[in-house]
Amino acid sequence: MSAIDSYRLDGKCALVTGASRGIGHATALWLKELGAEVFGTATTEGGAEAISESLGAGCGLVLNVTDGEAIAATVAEVSGQAGPIAILVNNAAITRDQLLMRMKDEDWDDVLDTNLRGAMRVTRACLRGMLKARFGRIIGISSVVGYAGNPGQANYCAAKAGLAGFSRAVAHELGARGITANVIAPGFIDTDMTRALDETQRDRLKGTIPLGRLGEPSDIAACVGFLAGPGGAYITGQTVHVNGGMYMT
Repeated sequence: MSAIDSYRLDGKCALVTGASRGIGHATALWLKELGAEVFGTATTEGGAEAISESLGAGCGLVLNVTDGEAIAATVAEVSGQAGPIAILVNNAAITRDQLLMRMKDEDWDDVLDTNLRGAMRVTRACLRGMLKARFGRIIGISSVVGYAGNPGQANYCAAKAGLAGFSRAVAHELGARGITANVIAPGFIDTDMTRALDETQRDRLKGTIPLGRLGEPSDIAACVGFLAGPGGAYITGQTVHVNGGMYMT
């Protein structure tokens, strides 16, 4: 296998949840450039249309990852068009930030249901095809706050930390069938969320990062591409921290 071939994903079908913007969108485009046939999901028709404009007609799908029946239908639709899903990127996530003393049960439940249980649902739905093919790459997008913590985000931190534990269990269960499961924990990435900060806040944030800058969505997409490709075939059950050095293990 050549160095170039270690990155190629030709003939592989990939599904990226939460792919209408930010990290998910960059990841979908990156996998497509590596040769995969990529489908992405969004929670709205407008988001799905935007994905289709980038990836190709019919490649953007509306999906709420809290809906098990909708997940089954989406996986069946993608598999019917492009064959079994070989690469799954669990990126769909929401926030309901609040200090714990003021956090409502529904704020906790909504975040855990989408960010953690949603990843479990989509993964489970893709397993039949992966097991039959004896090949699969499952990649969860966690977060630095799942390890370092962050005030006002107890629900989000718990979900993102849980995603890593979930992936390690999956790695143990399915490794013998050629299926790997890993997570990537991004630091602060230059997306809509961080662009909403004023310059003083952004400068303060950069001061906590040894590399002195916010990450780009492509920094995360490149890591996904490596883990999904032949070069990442012997990596499983791991958390890859992509955060400019702001959190080191």
